[in-house]
Amino acid sequence: MTAVTAPAARRRLIVAEDSIPTLARGTRLRYDEARQRWVLLVPERVMAPDEIAVEILQLCDGQRSVAAIIDQLAEAYAAPREEIGADVIAMLQDLAGSGFVVEARKAVP
Repeated sequence: MTAVTAPAARRRLIVAEDSIPTLARGTRLRYDEARQRWVLLVPERVMAPDEIAVEILQLCDGQRSVAAIIDQLAEAYAAPREEIGADVIAMLQDLAGSGFVVEARKAVP
Protein backbone atom coordinates (compact mmCIF):
# COMPACT_ATOMS: atom_id res chain seq x y z
CA MET A 1 0.00 0.00 0.00
CA THR A 2 1.39 3.40 -0.97
CA ALA A 3 1.13 6.23 1.50
CA VAL A 4 -0.77 9.23 0.22
CA THR A 5 0.27 12.55 1.63
CA ALA A 6 -1.88 15.59 1.97
CA PRO A 7 -0.97 18.68 -0.03
CA ALA A 8 2.06 20.39 1.45
CA ALA A 9 0.96 22.60 4.30
CA ARG A 10 2.51 26.02 4.49
CA ARG A 11 5.55 25.65 6.70
CA ARG A 12 5.74 27.86 9.73
CA LEU A 13 8.97 29.75 10.13
CA ILE A 14 11.13 28.80 13.07
CA VAL A 15 12.84 32.13 13.68
CA ALA A 16 16.61 32.02 14.11
CA GLU A 17 19.31 34.61 13.55
CA ASP A 18 19.98 33.29 10.05
CA SER A 19 16.30 33.50 9.06
CA ILE A 20 15.36 36.11 6.47
CA PRO A 21 11.85 37.19 7.41
CA THR A 22 9.29 38.90 5.23
CA LEU A 23 5.60 39.58 5.56
CA ALA A 24 3.41 36.75 4.32
CA ARG A 25 1.40 37.04 1.16
CA GLY A 26 -1.69 39.13 1.86
CA THR A 27 -0.12 40.80 4.91
CA ARG A 28 0.70 44.50 4.64
CA LEU A 29 2.16 47.13 6.95
CA ARG A 30 0.53 50.47 6.19
CA TYR A 31 0.18 53.87 7.79
CA ASP A 32 -3.52 54.48 8.42
CA GLU A 33 -4.29 58.20 8.13
CA ALA A 34 -7.69 57.82 9.80
CA ARG A 35 -6.16 56.15 12.88
CA GLN A 36 -2.93 58.18 12.69
CA ARG A 37 -0.88 55.03 13.29
CA TRP A 38 0.72 52.07 11.59
CA VAL A 39 -1.46 49.01 11.14
CA LEU A 40 -0.74 45.46 10.07
CA LEU A 41 -3.38 44.41 7.58
CA VAL A 42 -3.91 40.66 7.54
CA PRO A 43 -6.73 38.74 5.90
CA GLU A 44 -9.97 39.78 7.59
CA ARG A 45 -8.14 41.59 10.42
CA VAL A 46 -6.37 44.81 11.29
CA MET A 47 -3.70 44.74 13.99
CA ALA A 48 -2.16 47.79 15.64
CA PRO A 49 1.50 47.03 16.43
CA ASP A 50 3.39 49.24 18.87
CA GLU A 51 6.23 51.53 17.70
CA ILE A 52 8.98 48.99 18.26
CA ALA A 53 7.06 46.25 16.45
CA VAL A 54 6.54 48.64 13.51
CA GLU A 55 10.28 49.31 13.38
CA ILE A 56 11.03 45.57 13.35
CA LEU A 57 8.38 44.86 10.72
CA GLN A 58 9.75 47.62 8.48
CA LEU A 59 13.11 45.82 8.56
CA CYS A 60 11.53 42.50 7.50
CA ASP A 61 12.13 43.22 3.84
CA GLY A 62 13.11 39.76 2.66
CA GLN A 63 16.74 40.89 2.35
CA ARG A 64 17.95 41.27 5.95
CA SER A 65 18.58 38.37 8.27
CA VAL A 66 17.24 38.40 11.80
CA ALA A 67 20.85 38.88 12.95
CA ALA A 68 21.15 42.03 10.82
CA ILE A 69 17.85 43.34 12.21
CA ILE A 70 19.06 42.70 15.76
CA ASP A 71 22.40 44.39 15.08
CA GLN A 72 20.72 47.45 13.59
CA LEU A 73 18.30 47.83 16.49
CA ALA A 74 20.97 47.21 19.14
CA GLU A 75 23.07 49.98 17.60
CA ALA A 76 20.12 52.38 17.15
CA TYR A 77 19.00 51.96 20.76
CA ALA A 78 22.46 51.46 22.29
CA ALA A 79 21.03 48.40 24.02
CA PRO A 80 22.53 44.98 24.78
CA ARG A 81 22.33 42.78 21.69
CA GLU A 82 21.20 39.74 23.71
CA GLU A 83 18.23 41.63 25.11
CA ILE A 84 17.21 43.09 21.74
CA GLY A 85 17.75 39.69 20.09
CA ALA A 86 15.49 37.85 22.51
CA ASP A 87 12.71 40.41 22.03
CA VAL A 88 13.01 40.48 18.22
CA ILE A 89 13.02 36.68 17.91
CA ALA A 90 10.07 36.31 20.30
CA MET A 91 7.99 38.89 18.42
CA LEU A 92 8.81 37.45 14.99
CA GLN A 93 8.14 33.90 16.21
CA ASP A 94 4.74 34.97 17.49
CA LEU A 95 3.89 36.54 14.11
CA ALA A 96 5.33 33.52 12.26
CA GLY A 97 3.19 31.21 14.39
CA SER A 98 0.14 33.13 13.19
CA GLY A 99 1.34 32.93 9.60
CA PHE A 100 1.93 36.69 9.21
CA VAL A 101 5.73 36.42 8.83
CA VAL A 102 7.43 33.83 6.62
CA GLU A 103 10.91 32.96 5.38
CA ALA A 104 11.81 34.95 2.26
CA ARG A 105 12.28 32.85 -0.84
CA LYS A 106 15.85 32.33 -1.87
CA ALA A 107 16.85 33.80 -5.23
CA VAL A 108 17.33 31.17 -7.92
CA PRO A 109 20.71 31.58 -9.67
